[in-house]
Amino acid sequence: MDYMKKIISQSNFWYNDGLRKAKIRDMSGAIASLRRSLQYNRGNIAARNLLGLVYYGQGEIAEALVEWIISKNLQPHKNAASEYIKKVQDSSGELEVLNQAVKRYNQCLSYCGHNGEDMAIIQLKKVIEMHPSFLKAYQLLALLYLQTEQYAKARQILKIARNLDTTNEITLRYVHELITGRGKKVRRGSRTQRSRKRGKNAVEYKRGNETIIQPAQNALKFLTGKITILNIVIGVLIGASVVWFLIAPAVEETRNGKINKQIIESSERINALEAQISAQTRTLDQYRAANSDTETAVQNAASTADSYENLISAYDQYRLGDYSEELLADILLNINRNSLGDTGQARFDEMTAAVYPTACQIRYDAGMESFNVANYEYAINNLLQLVRMEESYNSGEALLNLGLSYLRSGDDQSATTYLTRCNELFPNTDFANQAKASLDEIAQANVAEGENAAQ
Repeated sequence: MDYMKKIISQSNFWYNDGLRKAKIRDMSGAIASLRRSLQYNRGNIAARNLLGLVYYGQGEIAEALVEWIISKNLQPHKNAASEYIKKVQDSSGELEVLNQAVKRYNQCLSYCGHNGEDMAIIQLKKVIEMHPSFLKAYQLLALLYLQTEQYAKARQILKIARNLDTTNEITLRYVHELITGRGKKVRRGSRTQRSRKRGKNAVEYKRGNETIIQPAQNALKFLTGKITILNIVIGVLIGASVVWFLIAPAVEETRNGKINKQIIESSERINALEAQISAQTRTLDQYRAANSDTETAVQNAASTADSYENLISAYDQYRLGDYSEELLADILLNINRNSLGDTGQARFDEMTAAVYPTACQIRYDAGMESFNVANYEYAINNLLQLVRMEESYNSGEALLNLGLSYLRSGDDQSATTYLTRCNELFPNTDFANQAKASLDEIAQANVAEGENAAQ
């Protein structure tokens, strides 16, 4: 008992920690704490419901539904999860809008993979309008703004993302990239501007290991009015000689040095951009890998909810004993057993064991009666339901007659499927031999049809 009290105490501690973080919009921290709470006690209903609310606040509707459905399965009565699920189901129009937003988001990932950043930005703006709490959409939009150097817009989007989740690792990484990336650009621009300004007012050249900077002078203006025309001519010739033999090499050397410096800076900038693009590409790949199944997850969550609703309805009828085996079997066939928990699967197996044998006999009698009077459509409906309940019914006879019904109604493809299955499950039997003969008949008909088409 002491050990159980410690486990429950630890679970409650991490639940309280998750609740505290959720109140200050620390969604990532809240998820981590609530998951630790559920590791200690998976039956902590309050922690599981709060985890669903946190997912819902991040725009992850599918994950929220999964947590609430598990909670409802653990505690069917007096559980707030029932109200949450009902609100989501009642707002089918809103759910469809969110589903469209997820589809647009996945399309944006495809655009990013094919150099369509502009189209992705346009679509992401629509996504966040449709789904204002979709954190991943804000993060991807901020990443694209950073890549296209639209820093003001990136800052605005990241501010919204931080309001949704104050400690999200991806958001904080983009904020750091925004600060450091812009700082480097501003410092580099200031240094270039100062060098350019200095180049206008001075001439720079090297002497040994020293760099000499001297003001530019106009020798012609200095000599004007000071000497005679002859002296001017001589001075010009002398100045030209000095420029040609002394100053020109120094200026050329200075210019080459500046060009080399610019080349080095450009190479460093290119390398930095390549590294940044490589990191951003890896991030986009992670987004694509993590979110390619988002739409499937929403559909699976909806299917799980439907399965539980059908299970509850069927079990209520079964428990009261006021049911028709045929109708109850139809409800059970609409339940996905793999989406149920352990308790749900046990109840499903209990009902199928009690209901399916009688329902199979009813379906078999109705199907064979229709088959014998060539009413193949009705025969297919009954035998198909029978095969779904028990594929090996009557040692393959149900599979054989279902395949023959499809064959005689003109559906060779479906007939081939069920006749082949009969031959595989029950080889070397009379039913298998009849199925094989019908398959040979279909093959010969296909060959003859091909020959006629060739002619």
